Amino acid sequence: SLTLGEIARMVDGQLAGNPEISVDGAAIIRDAKTNDLTFADSSNALKQLSKCSARAVILPFDLDVQDLPCIHVMNVQQAFTQIISYFDPPIPAEPPMISDDARINPTATIGRHVQISAGATIDSGVVVGDYCKIYPGVHIMAGSVLADHVTIFSNTVLYEKTRIGKNTIIHSNVSIGVYGFGYETIDGEHHLSAQLGNVVIGEKVEIGAGTTIDRGTYGSTTIGEGTKIDNQVMIAHNCQIGRHNCICSQVGIAGSCVTGDYVVMAGQVGLRDHLHIGSGARLGAQSGHMTDVEPGETRMGTPAMHGKDFWKAFSAWKKMPGFLRTFKQLQQRVGELEDKHTGDDKRKAA
Repeated sequence: SLTLGEIARMVDGQLAGNPEISVDGAAIIRDAKTNDLTFADSSNALKQLSKCSARAVILPFDLDVQDLPCIHVMNVQQAFTQIISYFDPPIPAEPPMISDDARINPTATIGRHVQISAGATIDSGVVVGDYCKIYPGVHIMAGSVLADHVTIFSNTVLYEKTRIGKNTIIHSNVSIGVYGFGYETIDGEHHLSAQLGNVVIGEKVEIGAGTTIDRGTYGSTTIGEGTKIDNQVMIAHNCQIGRHNCICSQVGIAGSCVTGDYVVMAGQVGLRDHLHIGSGARLGAQSGHMTDVEPGETRMGTPAMHGKDFWKAFSAWKKMPGFLRTFKQLQQRVGELEDKHTGDDKRKAA
């Protein structure tokens, strides 16, 4: 256990409360027990503390709570990570070694302090930089190059001539350099188009589990420095993804799309082929995009429209049941008036 005074010193925070109170663990608000420390980093999270059993809370300086000891810090997430790591230390990394059960082609070049696990396959001409970690079942095909400090988790496949930048992390079951979905129809049959390109991944990229990135037809499909790609994303051939993009799960990007820097695509966004998405654009969840998006623009809906227009349309859509009821009432009233008018005309004619 730790006292709140000890924790405050550990995270360089300011304590409001008894420094001798001790806690035995740390957990998020939902899971926190009586002797735990928790954190709240927003006003919404602060409201949930009333339902929480935690003994104390970590807060940013712009939030406060009256009935619970708290430690104010500059960076809540960083401080809480430090505390969690104290109570539940991460599993120590295995010392770097190359398993006897890994298959490494003699023409491959392997750097210093590299971990290559059992069942991994390294083909001819592959270059693996220093301090790389290659987990079981990974297959790196001929001519691929890994820079230093690349981590590739189990059962990922890098097709021929793939290039991975420094400090990139690739999670399990990723396929990079797959043939693009391009066919020519000749004499009633679909024939696979040329697949002569590769994939180039920049530095500090993270690619989530189950993601697929197709190779370029003739050149490279590229992923820019610092871009983060969630699980189960599909990026098609010839795409040029900019720097520091955030691409959430189940996004599908068709061939030859180009994105600027700091683009955000929420879950299940779909892009048709050959689109240009400007830097800083934000694409709402499940939105379908058929036209280019300007830098800094927010688009939502299918087909996608400007964010403000989407919310206006959505507000009108929610009112449709009431509009329909009113319309039916007006129809009925018009019918009654027409019947009355017809009856009056007949009586006058008589």
